Amino acid sequence: MKARELREMTDEALRGLLGERKADIMNFRLQLATSVVENVRLAREKRRDIARILTILREREQNAAKGMK
Repeated sequence: MKARELREMTDEALRGLLGERKADIMNFRLQLATSVVENVRLAREKRRDIARILTILREREQNAAKGMK
């Protein structure tokens, strides 16, 4: 997912997507343990999505804190 697409989402939607991505990582690890993985790059993509989401949420927190001062 692109950062531009994520920035258009609400905080609640981002947190929901974050939970989905973390669940995807767990499912991937289970599949990896049972040797059923078709695309090994999916884990990397999901981790990068998680990092993007966390970055955007943190930026919003910082901007809100600056606005309150």
